[in-house]
Amino acid sequence: MIAFDNISKAFDGKVVLDSVSGRFEQGKVNLVIGTSGTGKSVLIKCIVGLVHPDKGSVTFDGRDFLGGGNNKKIIVRKEIGMLFQGGALFDSMSVEENVLFPLNITDMPEEQKRDRANFCLQRVGLANANKKMPSALSGGMKKRVGIARAIVNNSKYLFCDEPNSGLDPMTGLLIDELIQEITYEYKITTIVVTHDINTIVSLGDYIFFLHQGKKTWEGTSADIFDVEEPSLKEFLFSSKLMRMVKERV
Repeated sequence: MIAFDNISKAFDGKVVLDSVSGRFEQGKVNLVIGTSGTGKSVLIKCIVGLVHPDKGSVTFDGRDFLGGGNNKKIIVRKEIGMLFQGGALFDSMSVEENVLFPLNITDMPEEQKRDRANFCLQRVGLANANKKMPSALSGGMKKRVGIARAIVNNSKYLFCDEPNSGLDPMTGLLIDELIQEITYEYKITTIVVTHDINTIVSLGDYIFFLHQGKKTWEGTSADIFDVEEPSLKEFLFSSKLMRMVKERV
């Protein structure tokens, strides 16, 4: 579990996060949602240590991350996998080389590294794509490679930034399903930053809504249909898709 308490952050006097607290539980897909500019990315950067909050605390399974010193931060960061918005693959590396990249800083034997990379590629449905270059991949395949790379080091925590960005709806649903399967199968603490309504409806084991730097609602995808919070209502029902889904329920 990841716990964060009273996280606050301001840039040049402008408050971006205002005493934000929450919990991301193990074995669940935890969503961080909200409109652009509401503090989602800054919150995640504070949690993983890319930005230091002005105040607040973050713990990973009870381990103090922000105040634990560099050695403890290094240990926790080795347990974190990241799926970036565009996949962020290295264009000059093959699929296999991209997946191997996080293992190259370990002392794992070479044969074991390749076995692990091949296992992860097989798990995301890309068993025969080892030698392909990123330029030969579709958007969905790039995201699958990104997922394989994110879990190759047996990550305990998986952070996904807009995993459906740039994908058609059907491919986006397949990526959602894969993230969910991996989360449940390996008991990972998964955090997905998204504004995709399909993802919110299908993956919300826990949903954390930010509005103007504050948490104004939290719940599940089942709860969100009956929400009364005005800012969340506006966020949800500005989507034609959500209105259609609501009509069918």
